[in-house]
Amino acid sequence: MRLAVRLLAVASLALILPLSLAAQRGGTGAADSIKYTYPSSPDLEALKADVAKRVEAKSKLVQEMVDMVYSFGELGMQEFETSKYLTGILEQNGFKVERGVGGMPTAWVARWGNGKPVISLGSDIDGIPKTNTKPGVGYRDEYLQGAPSHGEGHNSGVPLNIAAALAVKEIMAEKKMPGTLVLWPGVAEEQMAGKAFLVRAGVFKDVDVTLFTHVSSDLGVSWGQSSSTALISAQFRFKGQSAHSAGAPWRGRSALDAAMLMGMGWDMRREHLELPQRSHYVISDGGDQPNVVPSLATIWFYFRERDSDRVKANFEIGKKIAQGAAMMTDTQLDTVMIIGSGWSAHFSRPVAEAMYQNIKKVGMPSWDEKDQIMAKGVQRTLGQPERGLSTGSGNLSGPQPEALRMGGGSDDIGDVSWNVPTITLRYPSNVPGLPGHNWSSAIAMATPIAHKGVVAGAKVQAMTVLDLVSTPQLVTDAWDYFTNEQTKTTKYYPLIGPTDQPPIWLNQDILLKYREQMRKYYYDPKKYKNYLEQLGITYPTVSDKPVP
Repeated sequence: MRLAVRLLAVASLALILPLSLAAQRGGTGAADSIKYTYPSSPDLEALKADVAKRVEAKSKLVQEMVDMVYSFGELGMQEFETSKYLTGILEQNGFKVERGVGGMPTAWVARWGNGKPVISLGSDIDGIPKTNTKPGVGYRDEYLQGAPSHGEGHNSGVPLNIAAALAVKEIMAEKKMPGTLVLWPGVAEEQMAGKAFLVRAGVFKDVDVTLFTHVSSDLGVSWGQSSSTALISAQFRFKGQSAHSAGAPWRGRSALDAAMLMGMGWDMRREHLELPQRSHYVISDGGDQPNVVPSLATIWFYFRERDSDRVKANFEIGKKIAQGAAMMTDTQLDTVMIIGSGWSAHFSRPVAEAMYQNIKKVGMPSWDEKDQIMAKGVQRTLGQPERGLSTGSGNLSGPQPEALRMGGGSDDIGDVSWNVPTITLRYPSNVPGLPGHNWSSAIAMATPIAHKGVVAGAKVQAMTVLDLVSTPQLVTDAWDYFTNEQTKTTKYYPLIGPTDQPPIWLNQDILLKYREQMRKYYYDPKKYKNYLEQLGITYPTVSDKPVP
């Protein structure tokens, strides 16, 4: 009997593990019946129809913003062109912008309006290293070899929020509706290095609800405990003694040996950690040249677990292994620096259910034949089933059951979600079946697929803002859920220490190498109707065969 139960459990996990990244982020549990419902009115429904039309009227602006940020291709903490461009648009439209928030030069907060409710709209803006490829081409075709790009799609989220905010702002101003809109970017999300510092800086102290957005291949929202993992990102720096590697190696003490031994020690320990943990590392500094015993070396770890307490425990194990590696090599563990961190997210049920009603109203974009050819071409290149783009009316998912949480991605929106009622809107601007953090995820992100998905998402976002502004009970219920269900037994504490500072030096060397070359490819909307035209790409360009 026990064997049969165990086999059934293994079979169930086999069905669960291949879930897409989007599903991992948003939770996979089926949603229960809708619990929170609010009476609408002809006036509110008319406002929603109006705001959807206003978003649609901004489709050209959406295309320009999405393509422009794509062309910048900036990495975490180096999103200078991106932030300058986006804040410029907001200031031109009456938003008051504060820059350098939380000690991060590329972080900002833009505000418009007066009074309650205060609705914050956030999304990430950083790219992925070495993901450069031509958009609209269904196979790898770099226009700047080795350069970074938007290999996840973070070029699209803040443009979505801006389009939604501008449409809502017009209505709020015309109708003299109270409320404050607060827009902000997720800086260096790929390093989980931004949002905890925004929380510490008090960005969300007066916020009533946060509506976050993240690119996906579907249109959906979730509530409750997500399947995202808590994370601590930390660098371990070892200090040794240099010497001639051939002439007097016995006089050297290799910091690189210590870093490698730490990696090996952690790999041995993995077998004795709980299965849902995820951890990975790179040696970011291994020395200067082979004939000099490395006096300094750094290994960079991401520790991931289901919640903050568990990830802290694994971080402590990592520190012990580092100390042991230093002892074995007669070196010193010079510093342990937390680069970033994030809680596993928990999302607001009342707000998610309200947003789902708007998702059903908007539905998925109307993909045309070219869009489907593009998507199937990318899938074919990667050897995936050629199912094309998702269709349907969107989805609502519920909590991720504890027993089914088997690791997965992370997003530091988790920290925000434990400080203020929060949800994440997934919007359909990318192709299903991609591996994520890969050049293939950049292909669709400056094409009509991305543009249409952002417009659909912006309509949902704008309608939900109107719900929050027009329905005080929704905000009340969001805080009741937050206080009496979400945080009743779990209280937020930061995983960064009080003296930890944002790693504003991240990716400086990469952008120093590529930025001037990348400037040649910045989008010029005054000359070209879209980025594909500027690059001379016929949409769609696909291959007939899988490409290794």
